[in-house]
Order: sequence, then structure tokens, then C-alpha cells
Amino acid sequence: MYPTFDLSKLNLKPLAERKHDMHVSEVKELGCPQPMENADLKEIAARIVAARKRGAAVILMMGAHVIKTGMSRFIIDLMEKGLVTHVGFNGACAIHDFELAMIGATTESVARYISAGQFGLWQETGRINDIVKAGAEKGYGFGYALGKHIFEGDYPHRDVSILAAGYRLKVPVTVHIAIGQDIIHEHPNFDGASSGKASHTDFLVLAQSVCNLEGGVLLNIGTAVMGPEVYLKALSMARNVAHQEGRVIRNFTTAVFDLQPVTSRDYHVEPTKDQPQYYHRFWKTILIRTVRDGGTSFYIEGDHQATIPSLWARLQELS
Repeated sequence: MYPTFDLSKLNLKPLAERKHDMHVSEVKELGCPQPMENADLKEIAARIVAARKRGAAVILMMGAHVIKTGMSRFIIDLMEKGLVTHVGFNGACAIHDFELAMIGATTESVARYISAGQFGLWQETGRINDIVKAGAEKGYGFGYALGKHIFEGDYPHRDVSILAAGYRLKVPVTVHIAIGQDIIHEHPNFDGASSGKASHTDFLVLAQSVCNLEGGVLLNIGTAVMGPEVYLKALSMARNVAHQEGRVIRNFTTAVFDLQPVTSRDYHVEPTKDQPQYYHRFWKTILIRTVRDGGTSFYIEGDHQATIPSLWARLQELS
């Protein structure tokens, strides 16, 4: 009924012509000489270890800057040690993870490429669409399809791929997209139906993981919208079924790791609607509303390059 954009007019260029702002050499090696002195970090680590001893879930929802700041090996190590049982990606995470595995570089400057209309239009990155479409036809989720492809394919840097690690370790790595939000949605080979189907499969996988959150831990690292929103809906679904079965999902821990300066006030008190903080979704959703029935929440403020290795170091001490 309305005019639509003609995708055949687009000019996709090879990644070899792109200037990359991050290279695989910037993926940090494991280690943390000086962990942050933070009592909450120690407590979160202790709760993660306790959750795994009782067989409860430890779910990590993450944004792309976790990968862009070189933290992939830390996430993979926690998966390998059985300390993280599920990783939830946004769409950008999948793209950066894929590009790093494939060419050892990722991240383009919006400022550099948007003026000429070249931002996001890179040939090799669009392969994700074909991989996900083929996987969706087999009933695979978005993350499983990509992880399997990277692990089994000729990807020289798959050792830093969280997606490949998930496939190798049989730890779910799910991808939760919003159509139009990621660069691969610009590409002529993007199929909204198959990507939507694959991401919906991943949402159901996450909801099943949340069913085991009683006594567990939910980590939300660097995702201000996807993590809180997807977790919220999955928790409602899991609680709905648990209520019917006479169970509860309320005694668990949540922790948000972000740069937002919220520690100047009591983050366990919900801001009113006339305060800007009210619209920080991770604040009201993860730190307050979903744990008010018996859970406990923590907020860790700081750069991922400091907070994630520090949490990792505390976990090494306990596990």
C-alpha cells in the first residue's frame, strides 16, 4: 500500500575496504592483577558459586560493548567452568562476535561511514542472514545456528567466539533481535521471517532457562534495553507456569553492571515518574520490580574492562 525501499540499488563493499576500530589483538587475556575492592562484587561471586552448587541457573544478558572492550575470553572461561549456564546476546553482539571470528577485526565508525551511506553495508557480514535462514529452516535458534557454523567452519579466530563456545559447551547463547536495529537488516538477503523465527526460538530457550532461576543469578552487563525487557517477559512466562505448578521463582539474585551513575542514591528505591532515572529500564526492572518478592539486587558501576575481570577474579578465588 506504500512505497518501499529498493534493496537492489544498494552497493555492498567487502570488509577489506572497511577501517576497523577493534582488532583481535585487543581481546584481553585472562587475568586481573588488581581486582576492584568492592564488597558487592565478592557477594555476587559467592552467590554465583552457591547457585551452581544447588543446580540453579546463572544467566548473563549482555550488550555488544562487552565484546568491543575485549572481554570475550572472560565470558567463555566462565562458561567453560560451568559458572554461567546461559548467555543472552542482542543482535550487535552476534555481529561483532561473528566478524571477530571471521577476520579478527570488528567495529566501524558511524561518523566515518554514515555520510556516504556506507555504514553497515559490508558483504561478508551479510552472511549471517544466510546462516540464520538456513538454520531456521532446521528449527535452530539464531545463536545456535551461528555458533554451530563458526565452530564447524573455517574461522581462524573462533577461539574468541562466545557463540562458538556455546555450541561447543552446549551452553545456550541466544540472540534477541529488534528488526531494523542491526546493520545486517539493511542487506538485500535479510529475511525478516526467518530471523524473527530464529530469535523467537531463542526467546523460548531463554524463558526455559529462567524457569530454573529460583536460587540462581541473573547478570545484566552493558544492556540497557534488550536485557531488561527480554528478561522481564521471560520471567513473567516462567512465573506463570510455576504458579500453576505450585512453585515460586522469587528467591534469586540480580546484578546490573553498567556505566550509569546510579550509586549516588539508593537503587533499591524506585524513582518516581517525574525523575529521569525512572526510565532506566535496568533500574526499575532488574534492580527493583522483579526482585521485590524475595530476591536481592546489586548494581556495579564501572567500565567493563574493570568490572568483568574483577568479578572473574573473585570467582577464581571461590571456585
